[in-house]
Amino acid sequence: MLVSASAVLLLGLLIWFLLRIRYLRWADLLLCGAFGFLLARTIAAPVVATVLDGAGAFLGELRF
Repeated sequence: MLVSASAVLLLGLLIWFLLRIRYLRWADLLLCGAFGFLLARTIAAPVVATVLDGAGAFLGELRF
C-alpha cells in the first residue's frame, strides 16, 4: 500500500508537470493509465468512485 501511494504521488506530479508545460503525447496516455491503475489500489479509490458517481448522477439530472 505504501509503494502504491508513493507511485500515485510520483505519477500525479509527473502528469501535472506534463499538463503544465502542455507536452502531451502517447507516452503520457500510458502514464495516465498507469496512474489510474495505481490510484485504484489506494485508499483514495472509494472517494474517487463516489465523486465520479455523484458527478454522473448530477449530469444525468440536467435537462436541456
